[in-house]
Amino acid sequence: MRGLAEFVLKGRRQAIMAVLLIGAVPLIYFLSPVVVALVILRKGVQEAGLLLAWALLPIGAWALYPSIALDAPVNLLPVLVLLAVSALAMVLRSTGSWQSTVLVAVVVGLLFELYLRLQPDNVELLLLQINPLLQESGATQTISSGELIALVSIVHAGMSLLLLMWSRWMQAMLFNPGGFKTEFHSLRIERKAALPLLLLIVLSGMGVIIPDSWMLYFVMPPLFAGTALVHATVALKQLSPFWLFMFYMVFPVIVQFLVIFALMDSWFDFRKRMRTST
Repeated sequence: MRGLAEFVLKGRRQAIMAVLLIGAVPLIYFLSPVVVALVILRKGVQEAGLLLAWALLPIGAWALYPSIALDAPVNLLPVLVLLAVSALAMVLRSTGSWQSTVLVAVVVGLLFELYLRLQPDNVELLLLQINPLLQESGATQTISSGELIALVSIVHAGMSLLLLMWSRWMQAMLFNPGGFKTEFHSLRIERKAALPLLLLIVLSGMGVIIPDSWMLYFVMPPLFAGTALVHATVALKQLSPFWLFMFYMVFPVIVQFLVIFALMDSWFDFRKRMRTST
């Protein structure tokens, strides 16, 4: 990854070459948004504008491929991920705040949902593939189109954040070793942002005004903040990396507790307490 970052940041020609070559390969084309975000973070939006246009060419071709080769609906999700990562990189560069970035990711998730709701053929195709698998696995219920749309949207929004973090890590590796670790460990939802999120989570959980499936979007910021809190705790307490391994092993089971823990941290600032106690 260091070699790729150094090559991309050598100049505009190298960056364009990278997004064209990476975007053309099916197994690694998801790295194209990482490259674009890296240039945005390091050199700014103006420098990355042309690069983004070039990156859209191979990614756009993959989006059109199902329609051309398989007579299937056009799938613009790869293009939207590229645009989402680029937009989040702009937010991070302009604000320098991971809290602002993860909050904007909520809007990104809702935009993914809007796209999917305008593409019922794609959703129907996914339902035809997923529901038979659920029935074969012994599930008693099938997934509805609304649930599937929210699930696919939140996965892509979360993936966009993870790809941006990858870009930030690459930037830090070259210019600020250890900087990304410090930034990530400091990710915390402040009280003024946590309170509206908590209200939205409650309203969506009750199905009042807000669809219940939207809860997935509102828990995403505290979920990332909670994960950062666990990483910070392991570092501050100088615990074995084994604890992080165990954390990710049980991650699906403790998601709800992690969100609650992160929201409590908005009021109690556990990291500050741990620093003062050592």
